[in-house]
Amino acid sequence: MSPGAAREAAALGYTNVKVYHDGLPEWTRKNYTVISPLFLKEAFLDKDIPLVILDVRPKGDAEKGFIKGAVAVSPDKVKEAVKPLQKDLKPPIVVYDATGGEAGEKVARQLIADGYPNTKLLLGGYQGWTAAKLPAATGPLGTTASYLPKPRPGEFSIEAFQKLLDAIPADTVVIDVRSRDELEDGVIKGSVNIPADEFEKRLAELPKDKKIVIYCNTGTRAEMVYHTLKGKGVANVFFLNANVDFDEGKAEITK
Repeated sequence: MSPGAAREAAALGYTNVKVYHDGLPEWTRKNYTVISPLFLKEAFLDKDIPLVILDVRPKGDAEKGFIKGAVAVSPDKVKEAVKPLQKDLKPPIVVYDATGGEAGEKVARQLIADGYPNTKLLLGGYQGWTAAKLPAATGPLGTTASYLPKPRPGEFSIEAFQKLLDAIPADTVVIDVRSRDELEDGVIKGSVNIPADEFEKRLAELPKDKKIVIYCNTGTRAEMVYHTLKGKGVANVFFLNANVDFDEGKAEITK
């Protein structure tokens, strides 16, 4: 947990509290994460964001109903199915089995070990998807994964962001949506900190006559805040879809 969460846990009386200082970027290099069915639909499928979805159930079960865009893959054929993917693009991969159990977990662990750090396991598997009353497709599935990245709506490129930081112009504000605890790792000079979980109540602080560029440590929270602002009618807003790590206070930005 973060330092702030650790302090809150200690205040509640927990004594064996540990802080994971390396954070989510380092964690995802070595471990899969989980994603809820609703978040998968709203954050990826509804926005037509490219990703790889692997259905590792028996093929007969998969053809009776599956998540649109999924590829049917036997757990022992995963290496062959993802071989066409370019690892350097770090394709987002979502794995699901029937229930979010051992079969899916095994495949997710294998993908992480094989060098696919952006791997997620669907909570509850396909049963979780149908329990949430989300749409299902039927018929034959593909058997080979493919991934062609494209800019997300509102995405600000790494190159443009780095150039921006050389001298932030007067008509632009850079907003850091990390938590206050994360600022201890370092900050980008000239940026303004408004934690993502405080954005709704601090909208009045945003300048109405400037371009807004948002960043966090992975791009995930920045993108969520971007969509929040777009939903509020803010037009001139962008987000950095990249990892931002700090080494001795200096920002290191990578895809």
